[in-house]
Parts: sequence; C-alpha cells; structure tokens
Amino acid sequence: MSTGRPVALVGGASTVWGVRAATWSELVQEAGARLFAAVPGLAAADVDSLFVGAAEPERFAFQSHVAPLAAELLGLAPHRIVQRTELACASGQSAIRSAYAAIAAGLSEVAVVLGVEKMNLPSMAEANTSMACVMDRPWDGAHGATAPPFFAMVAQRHMLEYGTTPEQLAGVSVKNHRFANSNPDAQFYEKKFSREKLLGLPLVAPPLRLGDCSSMTDGAAAVVLVAGEKARQYTDTPAWVRGSGQHASWHNLANSGSLTDWVGMRSAAREALGSAGITAQQLDFAELHDCFTISELIEYEMLGLCPRGQGGRYLEEGQTEIGGDVVVNPRGGLLGCGHPLGATGVAQAVEVYRQFTHSVPPARQVPDPEWALVHNLSGSANVHSMMVYQRGS
Repeated sequence: MSTGRPVALVGGASTVWGVRAATWSELVQEAGARLFAAVPGLAAADVDSLFVGAAEPERFAFQSHVAPLAAELLGLAPHRIVQRTELACASGQSAIRSAYAAIAAGLSEVAVVLGVEKMNLPSMAEANTSMACVMDRPWDGAHGATAPPFFAMVAQRHMLEYGTTPEQLAGVSVKNHRFANSNPDAQFYEKKFSREKLLGLPLVAPPLRLGDCSSMTDGAAAVVLVAGEKARQYTDTPAWVRGSGQHASWHNLANSGSLTDWVGMRSAAREALGSAGITAQQLDFAELHDCFTISELIEYEMLGLCPRGQGGRYLEEGQTEIGGDVVVNPRGGLLGCGHPLGATGVAQAVEVYRQFTHSVPPARQVPDPEWALVHNLSGSANVHSMMVYQRGS
C-alpha cells in the first residue's frame, strides 16, 4: 500500500558482482564509496537512518549485529533508526520497504539502504548447507528440498499443465544474459550465452540446467530514500514510491498447494499496483525475480501480463524485450547479474533510478520510462514483495 507523506529514491550504486576476494566489510565500503560518488549532494551528516538487507551473514561471513558495523564502515552515525532486515532473497527490498515506511511515517528524513551478501566460501558444501536453512530446515531442507529441486518441480508441473518447453526456459536466460552484457557490474558481463549453449549445459535438477539457475554471488548495492520535500536537494529526477505490496502464503512445502499458481504474488501485485493506481499493462519495465528461468515465466502470468500457461509464448513473442509490452529485467536479472541475496532487491531499485535518469547504456535503456515495478520472491516462492515507482520530473 501507499500511505503517509511522499517518499522518493534519489540515487544509488552497486559494486561489481561475482566471485569476489573482498570480505563482507570490504563489499560494504565499496558500495558506500560508489553511493556517495553517485549522489554528490549527499553528506554523511544528512543521513539519520540506516537499513541493512542481509540474509545470512552469520553463516556466510560469521558476523552478526551487522547494521551498526555497516554504519561504522560507511562513516555514518544513524540517530533515528539503525536496523537489519532478513527475508532471504527479499532481504534487500525488505530494507527498502522499511525505510520507505519509516520516512512516510515521519520517523526518518534521509535514509541509506544497503544490501550486501558474501556467499562464496572455500567450501561449496558449507555454502549449500547454509542455503538449506532458508527452507523449513528440519523437514524440507533436510530432505533436499532446496531451491533448485523445488523450482525444478515447478518447471516440471508447468510443462505438464501447459506444454512449456526447455527452449522457452532457455529463452529467459538468453534475454537476461544479453541485457547483462551491457551491465559492467554484472557477474556475467563478459560472457555470451546462446540458446544452443544453454541447452547443452549440465543438468542441475531436471529440467533445469546450469544456465536456468542464478548464481552464488558476492556483491552489495545501496540507495538513498528521502522525504518528498527533500528530493530536489539531491536529484532533478526522483523515483517516487507509489505502491507497495507483500504476501506470505505458507512455509512448509506440504502446505504449498498449486506449484504454478502463486497466489501470494497475485495478491502482492494487486496491492502494489492498486495503491499506485495503475495496471500491469501500464508498466514500462519490471525487475522480476528470475532466480530460475521458470520463475520469470510464471511471474509474467501472475502479474497478468499474459494468461496462465502462456508465459513461454509471451517471451517468444518478444513482449518482454525493448519494444515489447513491458521490458523485463533490463539490468540482466538474477541470471545475468548473479544473486547476492541481501543485495538483489537494492540493485533492482538502483536500476529503476538509472533507467528513469537515462543513465544506462543504450542497449538496455527503456524508452522514456515512467512506471516501474520491482518484485522479489523468497523461500520456495511462498513470500512475494513488490514496490512500484514513478519517475519524477
């Protein structure tokens, strides 16, 4: 929903994402340096609040109490609110939503939102064990129902019900990797992926191949949100928060219901778009949570961009490309950029601001965008979070 006084996002920045030698703390500092360079009118003394999105720093970086640590690393002294948000893959957007709510309620005037995750450990087995904690650990996690097997079941069911093909799944990855080739911060910025190459990659969890899955990634991103009356102090083109929605449906897989009808996403979309006063068809672009290729296809359907079961055809028709109905994931998505859990939702918001200010390369610039939506799912697609932004002038 949208309530209280107006709130604007006035700038942001991202680190380079990938398998980084940098520590968790070094990623924080890199994001901070880039943020203050990207928003030259921002001074550390302006910032009264800090919100940190971080999913599992206790397991990946062996560090808790990370919000005050990040404040110190950034040279900030937040005196209104300092907190960390954890919502698995949506931790970053959860931090933005918390900052938005605080400013709208009058509890903060200028807030920095930082998303960060250091996921690559010397032992991949340890990293994967940490990821299993996102699920119902004693039951789903212990029985191997981590993200790849779960989304493989989703893909199998979508194929059975609607005839979706491996070629359509690969098409999502082709598009998003092509967009990532214009994003120097993306993990796969310099790598080209054809449909033929993707269809020849090893199977991870049938039918999902390596290129159908987002990567374990190290990275950070940061944005600044301010009360509406302060927006013009920092930018001529604020990104106004116009709508927000969230829905949690279940947690244990035994309670999941249909694997291809994401009720929570449809509910969150109704709330976010309804409070913004627009329909999905009025969006110019959307940053959707393509943790796996099947996710993006179902997300087209749950947003109402196409009928149920037609996500693959919608993609093949080019409707999610520049020049189509709604450009989807021009940043490169999770597939092309990587997926450092706490940072993803924040980097998506950075892309919104950059698109609105026409500060991205022409290869991914959406023509004259006014409306954008950011979506994150978390867990086994059981929680969905959304925000809608409108370009200011």
